[in-house]
Amino acid sequence: MVNVGDKAPLFTLPNQDLEKVSLEDLLSNGKPVVLVFFPAAFSPVCTRELCNFRDKMAKLGKANAVVVGISVDNPWCLKEFKQVNRLPFDLLSDFNREVIELYDVVLEDLIGFKRVAKRAVFIVSPDGVVAWKWVSDDPGVEPDYDEVIRVANSIAG
Repeated sequence: MVNVGDKAPLFTLPNQDLEKVSLEDLLSNGKPVVLVFFPAAFSPVCTRELCNFRDKMAKLGKANAVVVGISVDNPWCLKEFKQVNRLPFDLLSDFNREVIELYDVVLEDLIGFKRVAKRAVFIVSPDGVVAWKWVSDDPGVEPDYDEVIRVANSIAG
């Protein structure tokens, strides 16, 4: 289990364009990284959540935060999801479910779909430490977006 104050587990995943994206590279920019785990592209709550992050990017931009979405969907599905919803951030495919296991955000069953990501948000400070986390066992519950912005801003100073 990854907790606040722990070093964030490093990973490399393909994005929607099949480019490898690593947490280590994201952190090398000296900005907070917001990891948004979500169960399934194109589902109603996930679409609303990712669009909320899209719409709040200006406020997160003041914190110089980098946002990435992570799900077990394949990269081609994520590419379409990103395009349809005009998402300005990368979506990473954890198709092999390695990162959701590292972060302990595995939802064992979602209406028959096995081992998808729980809805969760981790904010990783530029030094690689988990500064904030929110994990829901209920996939219908969304994070407190204002709290995400507040924490990201506090990290950025």
